[in-house]
Order: sequence, then C-alpha cells, then structure tokens
Amino acid sequence: MCFYQGNLNEELHIHSDECRYSCDIGRGERLYSCELCNKAFSQRSNLIIHQRIHTGERPYTCDVCEKAFSQHSNLITHQRIHRGERPHKCDVCKKAFSYKNTLIKHQRIHTGERPYTCDVCKKAFSRQYNLITHQRIHTGERPYVCDVCYKAFNHKGSLIQHQRIHSCEHLYTCDVCKNTFSHKSNLILHQRVHSGEHPYTCDVCENAFSHQRNLIIHKRIHRAELPYTCDVCNKAFSCKSNLIRHQRIHSGERPYKCDVCSRAFRCQSDRKKHQRIHIR
Repeated sequence: MCFYQGNLNEELHIHSDECRYSCDIGRGERLYSCELCNKAFSQRSNLIIHQRIHTGERPYTCDVCEKAFSQHSNLITHQRIHRGERPHKCDVCKKAFSYKNTLIKHQRIHTGERPYTCDVCKKAFSRQYNLITHQRIHTGERPYVCDVCYKAFNHKGSLIQHQRIHSCEHLYTCDVCKNTFSHKSNLILHQRVHSGEHPYTCDVCENAFSHQRNLIIHKRIHRAELPYTCDVCNKAFSCKSNLIRHQRIHSGERPYKCDVCSRAFRCQSDRKKHQRIHIR
C-alpha cells in the first residue's frame, strides 16, 4: 500500500513512475513505453532518460575531468567534487558530503542500521554493494579475473592487490628491515615480527597469536575440529596447509630444493634445517 502525499501534478507524475508499491496515483497516465523492456512512463522526458540505460548514451560531460553522465542532475551533483562543495552534513558528527546518498549511507554508522540482508545466511549489511559482494561467497561467483594468470576474485579490490604480484609493485616498506610488500595488510602483519605483538588471544588457554587466522586454526584444537581430510588415507587435520604437506607423503612430491646440493624436501622447514649443514 502507498502512503504518498503530494500536491503538485508533476510530483504525482514522477511518483507514479517510481513508486514500488501497489499505487493508484497516476494510474492510466503511462502513455510512453520503452520499446526494449516495455517499462511505461507518464512523461516523455522520463522515457528519454530511461532509454539511455539501453543505449549507454551519456550526453552530459564534466568540463573538468570529462566524466560523462546520462542525467544533467547527476552532472551538477558530480561537479561539487571539483568545487569542494559539501552541502549534506551529518547532524551527529558534522561530517559533510557532496552527495545526499553518501550521507545516508554514512548515517548508518551512527544508527547501526543494516537494511540489506543476505537471504542465505541472514547476515546484514549497511550498504547494498557489500551485500552483493558477500553473496558471491554463496554463489561462488568470481567476476574479476587477472589478465596475466587468470586467477579470479569476488572483489575488485582483491584483484587490484593481486596484480601487484605480477607488476612487482611493492608500495609498502618496513622501516626496520626495509623489506617491501605489495599489500599494506602484509606490512602490518610483518611488523609484528619486530614488535613481538600478539593481539589475538585464545579465550580458552590464553595462547596469543600475531595473525587472526592462526588463532582461528588454533581454536580447532579445543573443539577437536578437523575439517580437512586426506582422500587417500582419511587422516584429518585442523589446518589445510598440514593436509597439503601430508598429501606429499602419498604423492612423493618434494617441492623445496636445496640451492647448494639440490636435495629436495617435502616441507620448507626440513629444507631450512638441512641448509645449516652447508653453512657450518
């Protein structure tokens, strides 16, 4: 049911085009239909704007950055970025925004509102984009593909970070040992080697870890959880890397080779122990 109240005829026309509910306003006045998708509009101007979705036409161009838009109103809003104009202000923290919809999204930080819910696991999100990205976990969709190695990702940011491996781009440098990293998160984790920081603590045995992932794997010991099973001998492991190492017993694979004598090992740790022979 629709509870819209409006006085101006033009407001009613616009409302009738956009209303999501069963609504009697403007009924019978949708004279203009899209010949591609059959969506109908009460005003010809709204049909013209809609048709740009199909044609890709963007007739309004920013004279500063040349970004193009399908609607004049979107161009006007965009130009506020260049003028530094931020007319939409949060009444809680006074942070200002160029776009009203950005303010609305921001305000959910204060209200805790999460209007977008996953219909599979019921996890809720404050932004629709985050929900769409999350749903790829369930669907297995990975739309972002590396053009070098063809590895696929469910998030564009993950692809951008991955591509730095191929470009040898290392933007983040440790100020202690000068080791460089392509991801800032990897630098932060690395710096804990120098600081000795272990921020992740087990609430059962109080063992502490520098990586959250290591804590998650450790907790499986207390729960007796062994999710990774060998398909040859059915031996189970709490960590996927332990399963991979174990499977080399069956396959005979020895991927870690000594660069001095060429002897090969199943585990990297075994190779390190062996290499001490050469430096005595």
